[in-house]
Amino acid sequence: MMFVVIACMLAGMAGGYLLRSRKIQFAHRFILGLIWLLLFLLGLELGANKMVVSQFGVLGFEALLLAFGGTLGSILAAWLLWTFCLKKGASK
Repeated sequence: MMFVVIACMLAGMAGGYLLRSRKIQFAHRFILGLIWLLLFLLGLELGANKMVVSQFGVLGFEALLLAFGGTLGSILAAWLLWTFCLKKGASK
């Protein structure tokens, strides 16, 4: 299944490369519509799963911790990179 996904992505990249001189007007709206449809279908699937619905409290807290940790880690990494770049630029 993963090979199919990769093959579709590569085919899309090749098509985009070949059509790069043309302005593709519908692509953005089409992709956005598909993303909304996929999110809706994911919500339907999760809402129909009794085990997931019964664990929303635990899962929600874990998701909050992961989101907070990811955001904090990103801020820390960006700050470290910024200070490293500033020190490197000052030594030139």
